[in-house]
Amino acid sequence: MNTRLSIQGERFLINGMPTYSEIPDCAPEYHGLLMNARFVQGIFDDQANPERFVRFGANRWDPEANTQGLIESLPLWHRYGLRAFTVGLQGGMPVFTIENASIDNNPYADDGKAIDLAYLLRLSNLIRGADEAGMVVIVSLLYEGQVMRMKDGAAIRNAVCTAATWLGEQNFTNVIIEIANEYDIGNFRKRPQVSSPECMTALIEIARQAADGIPVAASGSGSHVDREVAESCDLILIHGNGTYKQRYYELIKLVRSWNLNKPIVCNEDSPLISQLDVAFDTYTSWGYYNNLTKQEPPVDWGFAGAEDMFFARRMARGLGIDIPCISSDQAYVLEGVQGRFMDSGKRWIRLASENPETIRRVVFLVNDRMIDLAYQEPFFVDYKETWIQGGTFLMPGDVVKAVVHLMNGKILERVAIAD
Repeated sequence: MNTRLSIQGERFLINGMPTYSEIPDCAPEYHGLLMNARFVQGIFDDQANPERFVRFGANRWDPEANTQGLIESLPLWHRYGLRAFTVGLQGGMPVFTIENASIDNNPYADDGKAIDLAYLLRLSNLIRGADEAGMVVIVSLLYEGQVMRMKDGAAIRNAVCTAATWLGEQNFTNVIIEIANEYDIGNFRKRPQVSSPECMTALIEIARQAADGIPVAASGSGSHVDREVAESCDLILIHGNGTYKQRYYELIKLVRSWNLNKPIVCNEDSPLISQLDVAFDTYTSWGYYNNLTKQEPPVDWGFAGAEDMFFARRMARGLGIDIPCISSDQAYVLEGVQGRFMDSGKRWIRLASENPETIRRVVFLVNDRMIDLAYQEPFFVDYKETWIQGGTFLMPGDVVKAVVHLMNGKILERVAIAD
């Protein structure tokens, strides 16, 4: 293995050196962070109806090609400063288009004592691809949208042990285990073997013993963290979903007050890229999560839109990585009107910006009729949460306009015609 992760207090080291210390212009106070993204569908498949994922311009659904596409994208993300990503053995929810309950993406046997070999092969290839790219993989073992497919608590405990044992036996040195993604929500609440802090600490210990040295943690939902669980983990995973800067800062301040001397890693937030300011200010690692571009299979694992690119650029700038400048015209992009993401005529219209703090409000119009106003990042039409929006029905030829009112008094217009 080329990428050997270790933890020293609150710092991450790769091959014995604090992360980012190899970047000449990276401020020393950022050395040891682990900026990351949620690429949870990296080994995704569907045993129920895979043909529904022949969409977004794809001619067929191919889970191996999906994984390979992610592997091939990793050098690009690494170049902009990404050093880790989360992938799930049970995937994640394609929130915008398909009910997760209808998807069968559970690779575990009924008793949890075996894992589908096709999933393990894809995961192995992905971890080794990340190793070549100098990156860490956060492997999430359980997801609430699939856990009800598991027979009982014994099957869950067996699955954690089976997965952790396999990861340890492969001698991977670039892996972190996340027992469960947001163990306190949804179907996990029906499984106290996962959702109670006492049982979660037990699962963490099962995985730690089985994985033989791989760091282990678990994440709660947005703004939720439990001290008992945090104390049992090798690093502290938090989620920022639904939070804005002050609330996110207060979450980090709470965790720091416990004086645990462990890395604090957000491995799921939203397209709310200004949260990176809080991450840099508090010496915590931040996780980009874009439901639309990175959790709707088949996924374009590169920069699938302006939001991906703006996150990458903002991360790079913060880390002192030299990137080309862009003009003010390029820094504000109307998204969701054209291109691959369309479902039953619906589009997800939004305004993306590398510097969202410069925007006072965005007025959205279709055929010169106002349909919505957005006052804060992310600038969504039909805003639901920081990480999700509603769809808008468009007809081919509809003219969509975003009138962008900047803080400095300037007004910009962005126009796109629905295809």
